[in-house]
Amino acid sequence: MSDVVVPVDVPQLGDDRLKNWAKVVHSVDEGKASGWAFEGDFIATGGIQDVPAGAVILVYGERGSRQSPSVEAKVYTANNDGTLSQEAEAKGRAWARTLRDRVVELLTAAEALPTGGVGWQPDPPGAVGWKPDLIRYSEAALREELARRGLAS
Repeated sequence: MSDVVVPVDVPQLGDDRLKNWAKVVHSVDEGKASGWAFEGDFIATGGIQDVPAGAVILVYGERGSRQSPSVEAKVYTANNDGTLSQEAEAKGRAWARTLRDRVVELLTAAEALPTGGVGWQPDPPGAVGWKPDLIRYSEAALREELARRGLAS
C-alpha cells in the first residue's frame, strides 16, 4: 500500500437502521469464511475518509427488516485521484466467502509491486505506460515533470 493518503467518498450500503460498516483491509484469514476473515481498520461510511492510495476497502450494509435483512457487500480500491474502483460485489449470507478470494488477489497484487531504490515512487493506481500521446509534450515539459517527481538526473 502507498504512503500517499487520498480522500475518498465511502459509500453507505443498506439502511441507516441496520448494520453498515466499511474497513480498509490489510490481510485476510483464509481459514475463515465469515466477515471475521477480513482484518484491517474500520472507517465510517457515507462520507469522506482519508485512506492510503491503493487501499482495498470492504463496504457492508443491510436493508429490509431486522428479522430478515438483505445483505450487500462491495470491494473497492482507492485511486490516487480520490475515486473508488469497484472490484467485486456479493449479496446474501455467503457474501464473505464470495468476496474472500478476490480480496486476497487484490492484496497480493499490491504486495507484488516493486519497491525501494533511491527516488523510487510507485506508479499511481490507474497509471498507464508509455503511449504515443507523450510525443505532443516538449522535452522541457517532460524534464520538468521528471524533476517534480524527483526522478531527474
